[in-house]
Amino acid sequence: TGGLDLNPKFQLMINETLRKEGISINNRIANILGIGMGAPTISEYGTEEQKNKYLRPMFAAEEIWCQMFSEPGSGSDLASLSTKAVDDGDGYIVNGQKVWTTLGHLAKWGLLVARTDPNVPKHRGLTFFIVDMESEGVEVRPLRQITGEAEFNEVYFTDVKIPKENVLGEVGKGFAIAMNALDNSRIGIAAQALGIAQGAYEAALKYSKERETFGKPIAAHQSISNYLADMALRIDAARLQVYKAAWAKQQHYENEAPRHTLEASFAKLNAGDTAMWVSERAIQVLGGYGYTKEFPVERFFRDAKITQIYEGTQEVQRIVISRSLI
Repeated sequence: TGGLDLNPKFQLMINETLRKEGISINNRIANILGIGMGAPTISEYGTEEQKNKYLRPMFAAEEIWCQMFSEPGSGSDLASLSTKAVDDGDGYIVNGQKVWTTLGHLAKWGLLVARTDPNVPKHRGLTFFIVDMESEGVEVRPLRQITGEAEFNEVYFTDVKIPKENVLGEVGKGFAIAMNALDNSRIGIAAQALGIAQGAYEAALKYSKERETFGKPIAAHQSISNYLADMALRIDAARLQVYKAAWAKQQHYENEAPRHTLEASFAKLNAGDTAMWVSERAIQVLGGYGYTKEFPVERFFRDAKITQIYEGTQEVQRIVISRSLI
């Protein structure tokens, strides 16, 4: 929220206002992992020196950030990761591999979780680091998608030295910090999914008013009007849930309330499903045109699917929610 100490709900409102004015989402997510995950995590667990060093250039997108949790053999079960960080006295030597690292090819800094103690239960032996992505021994390899894009990466660490001042929080408490970071990021993804859903709905509404059959716009036909009404209803319901998650996040930071895990997972699960459902219906409204790049719903559909995957799939969110309710 720009350092103004505002409720996170205001950022969601700002995002929607910018989208309505036609400002590209790509400009607003240039440092999404830094602002959405790094900033609140450093604000809560970082030292004053870390806050002074990282937060301003992060917010200004002068330094891009990435997040390195997942590994080839450790996806949803983060605590099973095998990347090791060995204390050599004045720092840590890191060896291992991470995968699905969004913006890794552009990042100056990365959020890294690595194993510092292999002799304790797996959840207790992890530590959270801030790593300079330009360090010697860091290799970033792009993962090219079927679309030809390569926004995800593999990252290899070979004897990478991380100074001790780059440990975030307490040594051995990295799993809890990572889970809190994911709570924050999931709210941001939910907000992103809402923007995708709203964009798909507005594209379908515009087309249905312009396209005519039997002498009248297709929006006047009952089947299409029902689709449009259901889209608007589901988007508004999901928006309220994202607002609730943002409120719970604010309570956690301001009043030492419990973590907002349940609300964050609810928001991401519902907003991701809503974005996918609305995008599918928007494609149906446009018919054959919905599958062509000349119309925006094709891109909305692809982006909606992504929101159901990263920072924990929809199945993972259901597990988190069920455990939180027990």
